[in-house]
Amino acid sequence: MVSSDQRRRQLAREKFERQQRRREDARTKAKRRNMVIAASLAVVLAAGAAAYASGGLSDGDSADSTADSPSAPPSQSESSTPEPAMAVDKKAKYSMQLKTNQGDIAVAMDAAKTPRTVNSFKHLADKGFFDSTKCHRLTTDGIFVLQCGDPKGDGTGGPGYTIPDENLTGLGKAGADGMVTYKAGTVAMANTGQPNSGGSQFFLVYKDSKLPPGYTPFGTLDAKGLKTVKDVAAAGVDGGATDGAPKKAVTIDKATVSKG
Repeated sequence: MVSSDQRRRQLAREKFERQQRRREDARTKAKRRNMVIAASLAVVLAAGAAAYASGGLSDGDSADSTADSPSAPPSQSESSTPEPAMAVDKKAKYSMQLKTNQGDIAVAMDAAKTPRTVNSFKHLADKGFFDSTKCHRLTTDGIFVLQCGDPKGDGTGGPGYTIPDENLTGLGKAGADGMVTYKAGTVAMANTGQPNSGGSQFFLVYKDSKLPPGYTPFGTLDAKGLKTVKDVAAAGVDGGATDGAPKKAVTIDKATVSKG
């Protein structure tokens, strides 16, 4: 007999997974669209080069504005941007410091367990990628997470590349329901629902949550950071829903990753 609480949690998990699948479908459609744009652009550029050779292209006739468009979806760059080269010590411990408008949050990371994830976060933090970004999603029923790391602030942004899943057995063996417990304080990678599709988005677990073991657990919150996230969660979701932008808005002012 399934209790109402178990059913509510199940529905929340299913909603979470449906949203991830919708994001993946959106990315797939965007990739197809960008392939068409790229092919058309190649033809235009080839024609432009021929015109330039015959003296027919002026400085005001640039044909590659589409490639530089600020509205291009993240999937466009993901098809061409490589994962950053390994630059961290694979045997070392690292700390990610998130200075937010709601308080400082520290995340302990072990490169021995998740080297490529830690390497990606250090690469992005060093570039200032996370600075002035919002934590765009809070979930307060079924699963209990605050999601951050999207430069767009709407759940569709990324760094332009993906990283592989790591440490998927780090939370133990899945139960009969196919779930594992992401304990309060766990920090894990968000993804599209497909293997090896992590980018820059991550979630902070503020209360034990059951999810499929497909989200790379790569860090642990310190006590102060966990309290900060719990305080944000206590204020609820904007508009009174159980899944959406946090009512107490969270902005990462500065992110840094250091060894030790």
